[in-house]
Amino acid sequence: MADLLKGRWSARTKALLTGFGFALAMLVGFVSTTPVHANPFPPALQSSDFPAVDIDLAKLGQLLFFDPILSGNRNISCATCHNPDFGSGDGLSLGIGEGGTGIGPKRQPGEGASRIRKRIPRNAPALWNLGAQQVKFMFHDGRVSFSDIYDNGFDTPAQEWLPDGLSGLLAAQALFPMTSQFEMAGDPLENEVAGAAYDRIDAVWPILTKRVRIIPAYADRFIAAYDDVQDPLDISITHIVNAIAAFETFEFQSFDSAFDAFLAGDATALSDQQKMGMDLFYGKAGCSDCHSGSLLTDQEFHALMLPHFGPGRTRKWDTVVRDVGRMAASDRLEDAYRFRTPALRNVALTAPYGHNGAYQTLEGMLRHHLQPRQAFAAWTPQKALLPQVPWLDASDFRPFDDRLERERLAASLDIESRALSDSEIAALLAFLESLTGTESIKGRLGRPKAVPSGLEID
Repeated sequence: MADLLKGRWSARTKALLTGFGFALAMLVGFVSTTPVHANPFPPALQSSDFPAVDIDLAKLGQLLFFDPILSGNRNISCATCHNPDFGSGDGLSLGIGEGGTGIGPKRQPGEGASRIRKRIPRNAPALWNLGAQQVKFMFHDGRVSFSDIYDNGFDTPAQEWLPDGLSGLLAAQALFPMTSQFEMAGDPLENEVAGAAYDRIDAVWPILTKRVRIIPAYADRFIAAYDDVQDPLDISITHIVNAIAAFETFEFQSFDSAFDAFLAGDATALSDQQKMGMDLFYGKAGCSDCHSGSLLTDQEFHALMLPHFGPGRTRKWDTVVRDVGRMAASDRLEDAYRFRTPALRNVALTAPYGHNGAYQTLEGMLRHHLQPRQAFAAWTPQKALLPQVPWLDASDFRPFDDRLERERLAASLDIESRALSDSEIAALLAFLESLTGTESIKGRLGRPKAVPSGLEID
């Protein structure tokens, strides 16, 4: 029977398929030229899975996405950490935010009084297909989601202070990096934005909105893009983040990979090695247990036993530096060290991997999934990609060396070990490469030549 399920036809199998056995097999569909593994394949992702986007709004969002005007010190934009040159990420394990210079793996931590005080606690997530209507959570810990808990349609760190009229999760998510001291806001001694964040989170957004509305070129675009904006004073933070969300939805749609072509019926779209990897992905390797559905994610939270390093996203009452993942948003002990399953299209472009970028290579992350306990024990800091920051050297890996924290991480593991050969791992990697888009990865609008603020763009 195993031979039948795998489409193999040994002499023993042929002998079994005689008489009543053959008729029964024909009846239940075991005899077929179509591999049985076709059943687990997800429906093809398509444009109807995304909300319609007004192109004028997307073009306005493009400018805002690349414009540093939304940061406290006017020196960092959304595109700094979600750059098209690095697969919509920043190419670093843990990002260098406010105070840094440059982009990607060459980004530097700054110097003097404005230098960074800590690394960004988590890896910058890729933006591919986050605008899809099926998406339920934002951020690695899912702290932005749909909910009626605050009577505004969302569960977010802003709670009841979230502005009205947000178009969806992407718009809600866009509000928060600009309120974060180490991401975009800066130090309270440097600018009024960062100071306002210490007062109350929603005090930040009117300041940034005013910066935008007083620029005539922006005001004209908002009036043209929105029916309810007749005057610059009508512009609100909601209009700003809805435009950014429209751009991200339009720009980062990607479902034109070889795998997508295969799902559409082109049996020749994948190589033999990629098909072998696909069989492993939906079978023996167990990848599709979590990376399921059209988006290749179950949109749930799982503990992978990734080593901890960096500043951690520490809750205000924690006495140790750590990152408890979903638990920080849900306050459920059972969610400790669980993180959101990422979608996988263009995964080959989005290194490093893991919620903290623990692995520079896709193979490293894959091998960790297959043998998590062994990989955890063998992990070294060299497997991450962290620009040198001498004044943080003493603290970067202190949590990794914390025996008790390592024991807590080891006690939370949701994936089981699986034995694969090197050739099978190579086939899986080939399949993951087949998830890379073709035309879509070049972008639809791309990087603007300039932004209305006149500030330098990344």
